[in-house]
Amino acid sequence: MATPVADLIRRVVGPEPPVAFQAYDGSRIGPVEAPATVVIRTPDALRRIITAPGELGLGRAYVAGDADIEGDIYSVLRLKDDLPSIKLGASEVVAALQLVGISGLRPLTPPPEEARLRGWRHSKARDAAAISHHYDVSNDFYRLVLGDAMTYSCAVWTSLDSTLADAQAAKHELICRKLDLRPGMRLLDVGCGWGSMLMHAARYHGVEAVGVTISERQVEGARHRVEDAGLSDRVEIRLQDYREVTDGPYDAISSVGMFEHVGAAKLLEYFTKMHALLRPAGRFLNHGISRPPGGRSRFRRRGFIERYVFPDGELHEVGSVVSAIQQAGFEVRDVESLREHYALTLRAWVANLESNWDEAVAEVGEGRARVWRIYMAGCAVGFEDGGIQIHQSLAVRTDKGRSGMALRRDWEREPLERQPIGAVGVNATRMPS
Repeated sequence: MATPVADLIRRVVGPEPPVAFQAYDGSRIGPVEAPATVVIRTPDALRRIITAPGELGLGRAYVAGDADIEGDIYSVLRLKDDLPSIKLGASEVVAALQLVGISGLRPLTPPPEEARLRGWRHSKARDAAAISHHYDVSNDFYRLVLGDAMTYSCAVWTSLDSTLADAQAAKHELICRKLDLRPGMRLLDVGCGWGSMLMHAARYHGVEAVGVTISERQVEGARHRVEDAGLSDRVEIRLQDYREVTDGPYDAISSVGMFEHVGAAKLLEYFTKMHALLRPAGRFLNHGISRPPGGRSRFRRRGFIERYVFPDGELHEVGSVVSAIQQAGFEVRDVESLREHYALTLRAWVANLESNWDEAVAEVGEGRARVWRIYMAGCAVGFEDGGIQIHQSLAVRTDKGRSGMALRRDWEREPLERQPIGAVGVNATRMPS
């Protein structure tokens, strides 16, 4: 006969869940050959869920190690498709308190990986703190997750058989072609990460590139990578807020995976700044995560993503993004969705993390490794089911109506691969045949 913990779980998830649940008292429900098992290791897991109902309490329990997921994490995260709400109702709370006692109403200290920022939202100081929380973790940790490409944004998969490195290179090449980069051009990459986009543009398109980021660890890592690649004469990495860049005009600007940190209140300021830094007929590409119509812009204040992953992060519906870009003076010429590509990218990152788990834990601690595992897997599910989107928007600063754009999408004509400029037998302006 099932013990009380299993009875409580059954009341929340139903009598025949697609995954198994194993509780600290030895009780169990779910299929014998389940694809995954949720392990409730301690009564503290119930306390966290009682005091922070919904995803925050569940997330805290997982990060703290009071609960665990063994096996296929995606099958657990897809429970949301079958359940209207994984929350405790009043009767379930009473049942849980009978298991853990009245002390279950007293919140436990959140895991130390939880962010709590201070100051005005999207001020420079608070933005720097938010970026530091997520990106100043460990360059070695990110290398374990991202692989040698060291690119923390959606890749472009030309085939399901592509490697992650090839897919990231294809993404960089696609952006370079959309921007129509040519030798000698000045490129600004806003939120440059570890410099991969800049290095690709300099190596394969001959540009003079500047990258800005407000992550100190990224600057440190990017500068080393640029130097090791022999590109220091063509690529400059700055620790600088985009609002402080003053050395325009640039011939082209890319912003890849940074837009989510700008904030709705700063959208027009952001796009106006990009417009001011760009020469007439110059192109701007904005690559950012977006949300479907009617969704929330800000992450929920008591949500897991806001507290543990992207504090102050905000997503915008693509139509409003296009309107804001044009309001700043640009003409939007192309919008492309890469939603399925990001699901594939995230699954590759999760696979990297799981295969390098012991090294990752040694580098950043088990709690932070758990944050990254569940957030990346959860986002993969979100992109697969359409709850999250991602778009590349290409815009041009027109000059008296002149855009300099080709009549057709010339970036689609050839495979997304290229040889370094200066290699034997390679023309600097065309793909090798």
